[in-house]
Amino acid sequence: MFTGIVTDIGEIENLTQTAQGRLHRLRILCRYDQSTIAVGASIACNGVCLTTVASGVADGRTWFDVDVGAETLDVTTAKHWAAGTRLNLERALKIGDELGGHIVAGHADGIAAIVARDDLHGMARFELRTNRDLARFIAAKGSVTLDGVSLTVNTVRDEAFSVLIIPHTLSSTTLSVWRAGSEVNIEVDMMARYAARLSEMK
Repeated sequence: MFTGIVTDIGEIENLTQTAQGRLHRLRILCRYDQSTIAVGASIACNGVCLTTVASGVADGRTWFDVDVGAETLDVTTAKHWAAGTRLNLERALKIGDELGGHIVAGHADGIAAIVARDDLHGMARFELRTNRDLARFIAAKGSVTLDGVSLTVNTVRDEAFSVLIIPHTLSSTTLSVWRAGSEVNIEVDMMARYAARLSEMK
């Protein structure tokens, strides 16, 4: 489990894939203490929970390897990742950690497209659009995770919604490079999903 509070920005150093192209092995550079990264540990990469299969230090910088499977490639922006891609990183939540965002599973539901960006005195307002199946779980003042960042929804209209990004979040995540036409990973609020399911069962 995660909280949607980014703790580092990683960079893909290299990517290899199988002959069938259905499994990618990524090496990601980060600033985490390598001694704290256990094999099997979960790290959210742009909102996608991935399992560490190896780690080490090279040229004074920590690296860790993860495998990205076919389903993740199909439903997330991981299909577009390449060497040099920067990723929002978050370590798995530990008992006793501060819950600064909201409960995030790291299981991206799909992709949202950025429709528009407005820059406002150091902040940025983004309008995004997703599919109808996911849009029904998004509500004004509710939570949504975009590229691993816990955000509050401002407005909702059909399949479109907006978020306002404060200066700190712009400077400490990859959201500063979002532009109209960009695609981002989206995970809807877990509580909204359960509430909708309970409503369907009545």
